Parts: sequence; structure tokens; C-alpha cells
Amino acid sequence: MADYDAVVVGSGINSLACAAFLALAGWRVAVLEREAELGGAVRTAELTEPGFHHDVFSAWHPLWVGGPAHAELGPALAKRGLEYLNTEHPTGTLFPDGESVFLTTGTDSNAAELERHAAGDGEAWRETIASVGAQAELVFGVLGTELWSPAGLGLGAKAYRRLGRRGLAEFGAEVVQSSRDWLTTTFRSERAHGLLAPWVLHTGLGPDGAASGFMTRVIAFAIEAGGMPVPRGGGARLVDALVRLIQDHGGVCETGADVERVLVEGGRATGVRLEGGRTAGAERAVICNVTPTQLYGRLLEPADVPADVAEAGKRFRFGRSEMQIHFALSEPPRWDGDDRLGRTAIIHLTPGLDGVSRAVNEAERGLLPAEATVVVGQPLAVDDSRAPVGKGLLWIQLQELPWHVKGDAAGDLDVGNGTWDEGLRERYADRIQARIARHVPNLESSILRRIVLSPADLQAANINLEHGDPYSGSLALDQNFLWRPFARQPGHSTPVDGLFHIGASTWPGPGLGAGSGTLVAKALLQPPAVQRVVERLGAFLRPRQA
Repeated sequence: MADYDAVVVGSGINSLACAAFLALAGWRVAVLEREAELGGAVRTAELTEPGFHHDVFSAWHPLWVGGPAHAELGPALAKRGLEYLNTEHPTGTLFPDGESVFLTTGTDSNAAELERHAAGDGEAWRETIASVGAQAELVFGVLGTELWSPAGLGLGAKAYRRLGRRGLAEFGAEVVQSSRDWLTTTFRSERAHGLLAPWVLHTGLGPDGAASGFMTRVIAFAIEAGGMPVPRGGGARLVDALVRLIQDHGGVCETGADVERVLVEGGRATGVRLEGGRTAGAERAVICNVTPTQLYGRLLEPADVPADVAEAGKRFRFGRSEMQIHFALSEPPRWDGDDRLGRTAIIHLTPGLDGVSRAVNEAERGLLPAEATVVVGQPLAVDDSRAPVGKGLLWIQLQELPWHVKGDAAGDLDVGNGTWDEGLRERYADRIQARIARHVPNLESSILRRIVLSPADLQAANINLEHGDPYSGSLALDQNFLWRPFARQPGHSTPVDGLFHIGASTWPGPGLGAGSGTLVAKALLQPPAVQRVVERLGAFLRPRQA
């Protein structure tokens, strides 16, 4: 008998959710993590000074709290110490002229806020929320369904029955619309555009990309409905609770366990081999939370998969790179302007829609943006346990950077040979710090310590953050929706029986919703007869190999 029913490679949120569902169903499960800590991109550490608890990578949990995994696992996790805190002030945008605009958790207050900037925008907001709500089953069905599967066909049939031929065509057009087109035809005020446009960056897109309009509407609805929840004490408390749940049901979670090969016999995955030669057998499934470049370039032997699939996997494209800046402050930041700024969880500093678009374009051309979109996260606005009393803590995210730097769009910084060495990292962070300081006069005088993580640092810290891409792969249309991770092998199945692919590189993409892990777990837990039918239909739908 094999060591386990299922072996899960990697310990990110999708891995842990998947393993939790399987363990609860009585499967013998092992989660194998190459790093010294479990959790993947969910990590909390005293990164700067003692007593300052920073979420080192990801930090905000609206997708988890609003997702199907939390709906089922939440009570069991709460019993294991997980507590979520939330806020009525989830996000806002601060413009260079000092004006700001905010999004709260109330439709009336949001309508009033937008109406303040342009007559008619309040009613446009109400119509947007009502429209997404009316189509919620389809909208969130798209994000929560294995699209390349019988379930995906079923969702399409449901949409056709509900909407009709023309309605379905209109819904499809809305799905691929850009954020720019949706924002400029829905709201009159550039302030409204600037409030919502930065959020497409958090989906790995830009405001002119296909499907960014759809994602903007979904995020706007989700933020109003769910706020900006975080676990008390840091994001790693979610990891801790999931690990306890897995272990309480007989599962194993192991660190320092670098899987170097998926073992395949007779076309079926039978386990994994770790660095050093140790093996772990899997009776029912091997589940890999990795990028396609790893799965097809490192973990599988060339003879185990069709050559065209392996080659396509190795060509999987990565998106823009990211930088993070973490500040420990001797006092809370004092914002100039609206007093709501200090109470808001996430503030975007940007000139607006065109500013986001310009910065994305510069990054995609290999340039450091002249005026980046600065994401200023304020965890203490939600959870005051993250730092000593009377102190301040900021989490800064920059999502518009190139992996190889060709130049500086502002013409100010020496980029050297274009690699993210310490000098370039700190020079660029100085630019961003100065941007924030123009709105927070006490920032620079209160810095106890600053830690900067460049794209190269992110890649070194987590193998799935290749090229410093926090979303584990470009979300251009040909690597999104039906075609994620890539058109030659869409969905979560692979050419190897019993081997499944999950994680941010797969549908429904990045974020802490644990969508892919949940989808694969639910598929594996179907009754055998149903599972055989699903696998046969999935094989029929799978693109024929050349």
C-alpha cells in the first residue's frame, strides 16, 4: 500500500485547502513544502523590529472569507484559533492634488461618495451593484467552476437558459471588456475611475487588458459586500489553523521537503521523489501547486508527457514583477487631507486611470514607471495587535515593475545592468518613500526600520514567484479563463492520470480564495462512478494532442 492517498506538492493556500478537504474525508494526506515555513505566499514575520508583525507577501483576505473553502472550513478553523477582523473602510484613492475618494461597505454611502464628484455617478454605482448581484450566480459561477469540464458546459447551458442567445452574447462581451471601457462609459468622474482602476492590478491585469472590466466590477461588488478582512495577529494564523485541521485528521505537513520528481508508472502518477532520494507514494493522487514551467520543466520526465504539452508548459509566460516595502514606524502615519485616510485599510496613490495605464505600459516596456501606483496597506487600521501600542506599520506593494530593467521612465535613476541588485532596489524604494512622504509628513522622521523586497528577492523567497510575478503567470486572455494555465493543457488535469495541477498559475488564478485547490478536492471526492464519467467527459473535451 502506498504511503498516502494523496501527496500535495507545495503548501500555499490552495494546497492547504485541498489537503484539508481530503483529510476531512478520511484520506491519508501529505503536504510537502521545500521552504522552512508552511504557507507559500502567506507568511507573517517580525521582519523589521521586534513586536512588528508584517504580512511578508500577501496580506488581505477578502477572497478567502468570501470563498467556498472558508464557507465550509470556517467553523472548524475558528475552533483552532482563527479569528477574522474587518473594517467599514476597506479602500480609497489619494490623488497628487491631495483629493481623495473612498469605498466603504455600504451602498448608500458609496453612492453618496461618488455623487459628490459627479452628478449621476451615485445612481451608476447603485446600478452596478444591483447588476452584479442579479447575475451573481453566473458571475461567481465563472470564477468558481472548472471551466474546461462538464461543469463548465453546465454553467454555459444555465447561462443560455437564463439569458437567451443575445443575453449570453452580451454577458460574454462584458466578461472580456477592458476596465477603461467599462469605467469611462459608466462613471463621469475621473475620481471614480481612479478609485476603481488600481484594483485591476491586484488581479494581475492592467486597465486596458481584456477582462479587466469584468474583474473591476467583481472586485467593487466584493469589497462593498465583504470589506477587507484579516486574521487577528497576521495572515499566518490562517496557515496555522489549516495545518492543525489537517494534522488533527491524520495528515502530515512537512517543511524542508523539496520534491524533485513526480513518479509515473504506466501513465499514472504514483508518488514523488524528494531531494536526497526519499520517496512518498500516493495511492489516489499527486497534486502539484507549482508553475507550469516547474511542472513540465523539472518535476516530470520528458517521456511522461506529450512533447507539445511539455514545450507549451515551458513557454508559459510571466507577468509584471512586484516590489514590497515594509515600514516599522515610531508613531502612526499622519496623513494630510481627509481624516478617513488614517482609518482605511488600503490606499492607492495614483493620478488616476491614465496614471495606472501609463505605469503598466512603462513596466511592460521594461521601464521603471515615472509615477507608479503605490499600494499603501495599513494593517493596524483593522488589527491593532500587529505592532506595539502607539507605533505604526505600513505594507507597501508596487505591481508595475519589469523583471529586466531597460531604463527609468523618469530619467532619474541609474539602472545599472538592469538586474535587481541591492543598489537599484534601494534607489527605487527611495523614490516611492518620497512619494508617500508628500502625503504623510511624519513618515520619514518616524521610520524605525525599512525592509525592501525586490522582484529578485521575491523569486528567491518563493519558487512560485518566478520573475517576481506575485500572480504566478501572465493573465493575458490566452492564459486566462478557459485557457489557464495554457491552451495546450487547460484546467487542472494533466496528461498523467492521477496528477493534478493547482495554484495561482491555474484557474481561477491568483488570490487567497483557494479556488483551484477546492475544485480539485471536490472532484477527487466525487463518488467513483460520477468521477469516472467526469474524467471521460474531461478527456473528450481536452484538446487533442498533435
